[in-house]
Amino acid sequence: MQARRLAAVTTAIAGIAAAALSSPAVARADDSGTHVRPGPAILYQQPATAPQLTNTDPWEARPLLVSGAHAYVDGEFLYQDFLYDDSGANGRFNDPNDKRPQNDLFSLRTGTYSYPSDPRYAGNAADLVELRLRPSDGSTLFRITLTELKDPSVVAATIGIGTPSSASKPFPYGANVSGPADHFLSVHGGSADFDGAAVPATIDQKRAQITLSVPHALWDPGSSVVRLTAGVGLWDAASNSYLLPQQASSATTPGGAGVLTTPAAFFNVAFRESETQASVFRFMQPQQSPTQCMWRDCLQAAALASNDISSLHEDVSFAKLDSEVTDRSGVPVRGSIDRIMSSHFDFGDDVTYANSNSQVNPADYDGEYQGQLQPYNLYVPTTWQPGTALPLTLLLHSLSANYNQYMATNNQTEFGERNAGTLVATDESRGPDGWYYDSAEADVFEMWADVAHHYQLDTTRTALTGYSMGGYATYKLGTQFPDLFSRAFVTVGPPADGIWTGPPGVVPATGGDQTNTYFMLDSLRNLPILIWHGTNDELVPAEGPQLVAQQLDNLNYRYEKDTFPGYDHFAFAEADNYTFPTQFLDDATTPVNPPHVTYVVNPTMDFEDVGVVADHAYWLSGLTVRDPSQTRGKVDVRSEGFCTGDAPASATQFGAGVAATPYTRQYKTWGDAASAPCADTLDVNASNVSSIVVDVQRARVDCNVKINLQSDGPVTITLVGGGTSPCAGTVVPASATRAASVTNLAALPNTSGAGSGAGGAAGVLAVIGLLAMRVRRRGSRRR
Repeated sequence: MQARRLAAVTTAIAGIAAAALSSPAVARADDSGTHVRPGPAILYQQPATAPQLTNTDPWEARPLLVSGAHAYVDGEFLYQDFLYDDSGANGRFNDPNDKRPQNDLFSLRTGTYSYPSDPRYAGNAADLVELRLRPSDGSTLFRITLTELKDPSVVAATIGIGTPSSASKPFPYGANVSGPADHFLSVHGGSADFDGAAVPATIDQKRAQITLSVPHALWDPGSSVVRLTAGVGLWDAASNSYLLPQQASSATTPGGAGVLTTPAAFFNVAFRESETQASVFRFMQPQQSPTQCMWRDCLQAAALASNDISSLHEDVSFAKLDSEVTDRSGVPVRGSIDRIMSSHFDFGDDVTYANSNSQVNPADYDGEYQGQLQPYNLYVPTTWQPGTALPLTLLLHSLSANYNQYMATNNQTEFGERNAGTLVATDESRGPDGWYYDSAEADVFEMWADVAHHYQLDTTRTALTGYSMGGYATYKLGTQFPDLFSRAFVTVGPPADGIWTGPPGVVPATGGDQTNTYFMLDSLRNLPILIWHGTNDELVPAEGPQLVAQQLDNLNYRYEKDTFPGYDHFAFAEADNYTFPTQFLDDATTPVNPPHVTYVVNPTMDFEDVGVVADHAYWLSGLTVRDPSQTRGKVDVRSEGFCTGDAPASATQFGAGVAATPYTRQYKTWGDAASAPCADTLDVNASNVSSIVVDVQRARVDCNVKINLQSDGPVTITLVGGGTSPCAGTVVPASATRAASVTNLAALPNTSGAGSGAGGAAGVLAVIGLLAMRVRRRGSRRR
């Protein structure tokens, strides 16, 4: 494990035990027993705070955390920019030395600039996060916050200051940009000046913040309205001017100027509240380039290409600042919103493309965007009112796409506006091609926790869906953490990392069979799933999803597989019709304590260093694989304490439907479960599993439960819970002869949720009696 990751892990995992009982309501947990929470530990960690989002005196206002927004808060004016949008002007042709993968068609920048390769530039040295200002005694203070500030000597920024009637003037220091201004405040190489006169500059590298002070002797705004324009670029100390992009980058020169004869120096421009909300995932015609604006950088790229940023400005009222009013009317509260969150993990602050695709090595993915600040998109329905709890739908992005993939599509709005309204969240997953492994998967749950920190969630109705690679994530997260979700919907998703056509056990997946969720479908017993696929899919062969459907059918699970004749991989995005899936997702709730639990544990998908371990579901936890060489283990447990049998599955049904075009249906449903005799009994069937923890209270049995066991090897079963009479002593089921012993409480692993999944907060199990029995299969299996 890398040393830099160890530090991040300490930050993320320390204190989870205490946080487990006090974190926001992100996922439903039963109110009794040991509080085995669904999902991974990182989902319940207290919110992190990146240094860039903190204040030092005299700054007090909390950051807006909504990109493309501005507000007045207690005497401060704040503008929040977009993350990782520092791509400069559109020069039409990219830098030939650009490290960014050009096959990431759905997350290409509109601007063509690229950074010098020297590590001092970190791949994003000029990325603006926030610009704020406030009046002070005898001066006006400005603060610029960047995503990182590794070397202040290579960064420069200029703020144009004028009035609504100011004429456009060239920015200083060879910026090759004009804008409305009467004065210019610049910081460059660590020093600052106002129209050439030196002014104080305070640099905080840890917070990536630069504070500038303009004395009233140089400029006194009084209570006027001030028009501001601003941009950030790179500095050339040798020429005492901005460092301008060339056609090709080098260690010390930016690239991507393309056809521009006088390239603008700015990589990032402020005050872009009206940045285009384009549909970013469509092929309108075969071979046509996808729509741009994936990074909300279209207006910026066009303005810089014209060398005139006059249209990107903000009029700031100093009368409002003097009266310290709070005015958040410039912060969107509904619709498609780009938000900023603080991750618990900092893998180096840089933007790097050395490990851009986890399919190469899914077990070591730090992503392209390695710092603490991470973006995500959240759709807030038009019906939302503060204080109203809404369901959450995870809508996960495709390979080569980013967090804005679904902006301005029906794929987002139909889900968001369904029923009484739903929050719809799409994370960046630290890059376009993470396949939801390692840090890319952790990012999903950190986003979820961040949404819960800002909004009230109806945790009984959380849906999971995604397109293409996001469809794989739906299979993956659904089988790893089935007790988090009420329904799942896959659009053109592969069942494995990469391509898989089957048959199972004969033809491996390109990403390895350890990534193939086909072998984990047993976990979906209590999670109904809808699958959409086309017969002519050129990227995800139709054979794989059809094998998934057939296996779900064989398992007698609830599923539906809809097949669209003639549809290729992009046809669903083009048709953009999701009426039926919204109906499928509506009104379903997540079962908390189902009477029958089946779960496949796959430790190759666990990443404890980022708080993602899948070893528990519903009232089972602490599941371990006996023989890791077999990759997976499976456990099937039915409690007779619920006094009900399994719901009967229908015969395989077939039909047809229409969603922009006709399609065929294959599906199974369940009827009502019949009553069954009540018994203090667990029927356990285990394969390649060495340990199982059962919460007896949630399973509706007690500490004297009889266990009917079938296993292919030794199993340790630990009973926890028991309410007012916690489990203590020895249980010897009548079904078999076996040695039994009382588990030593002091020897138990930490079951706080930091990896074992056997309990909630640390200390919960300290007051609960525990029993372990070592069970060895002898001869034939006994019932």
